[in-house]
Amino acid sequence: MAKGRGRKPTASSDTLRDDPVGRLKVYVYELPARYNQDVVDKDERCLAHMFAAEIFLHRFLLSSPVRTLRPEEADWFFTPVYTTCDLTKNGLPLPFDSPRMMRSAIEFISTAWPYWNRTEGADHFFVVPHDFGACFHYKEEKAIQRGILPILQRATLVQTFGQRYHVCMQPGSIVIPPYAPPARIMAHLIPPSTPRSIFAYFRGLFYDIGNDPEGGYYARGARASIWENFKNNPLFDLSTEHPDTYYEDMQRSIFCLCPLGWAPWSPRLVEAVVFGCIPVIIADDIVLPFADVIPWKEIGVFVAENDVPKLDEILTSLSAAEVLEKQKALEDVSIKQAMLFPQPSLPNDGFHQILNGLARKLPHDPSIYLQPGIRVLNWTAGPPADMRPW
Repeated sequence: MAKGRGRKPTASSDTLRDDPVGRLKVYVYELPARYNQDVVDKDERCLAHMFAAEIFLHRFLLSSPVRTLRPEEADWFFTPVYTTCDLTKNGLPLPFDSPRMMRSAIEFISTAWPYWNRTEGADHFFVVPHDFGACFHYKEEKAIQRGILPILQRATLVQTFGQRYHVCMQPGSIVIPPYAPPARIMAHLIPPSTPRSIFAYFRGLFYDIGNDPEGGYYARGARASIWENFKNNPLFDLSTEHPDTYYEDMQRSIFCLCPLGWAPWSPRLVEAVVFGCIPVIIADDIVLPFADVIPWKEIGVFVAENDVPKLDEILTSLSAAEVLEKQKALEDVSIKQAMLFPQPSLPNDGFHQILNGLARKLPHDPSIYLQPGIRVLNWTAGPPADMRPW
């Protein structure tokens, strides 16, 4: 096992600009292609959807200077399994086979290498970008019933889902932004001098009739409340339609509403930050991406879900100086870079923030290493369907 790397964060070093090189070494397991590349070859839409960080982190690590080919010197072990690439015709990931796929991958590494069994995954990290992470369901009540896949409960989870006090958020998880195709975003940049003539902007669903016909469960009613209270308010530019000028419109807006949907996160948060539009975060108890280094209170506005009917009062109560201060903070290129996963990688981007998050967890506590033959995890726990071979 690696010794001596890692350092405790300090106010001066725990920043977006930390360089992870030299702070950790990562061993990337070589899995059969059916766990990763084959699923992309089957459906290349996986490369552009908001769950694609699992794919691009794998590709980044293969050529990263933190990668080691000598597992005995690794601080962390990465298992490249793409669990969100089973897509519907509409491009939404189906999570139902994901637990079996993940279990199969872990069974493979635990028999082919000795390193999983040494800690039962406590020095391993996995990307689980589903709506509710390793709970592997897109509906919250079902995700809560399932809980985190039992064999992942000692691992570090890198996930888009972040919510305090939630069954699907285990301590030590690293919350990341959803994937937004960087090239597509950069292709829509307009001059930064363009006036921001739209006060508050939102495009998306207010009701999900198909999955929530009574209208009270989706987004815990927050999106419905936005529509019912402000659909006729001239300060609010609201619609379910996504125009061709969507990205340009965000760059012409002062505030971009980022309410929860089925999950508390969405790509709007990435888009708002990159486009310099003050994100209005409406999702109680949300844990935001890289919250230990991104100054979210300085760049965003937080509105409690119950306060949505007062959203106009809250936003108009901000002084011009407060708005300018947030817009100035959003100009920080490092903050924008941290929200993206570009190919090729760039300094301070989302890939580097994940590595910095892992480095800050080092050195590992000696207690994670188990005595030979000792097992902590229950491999037979979980729904019977999860036990079927993948």
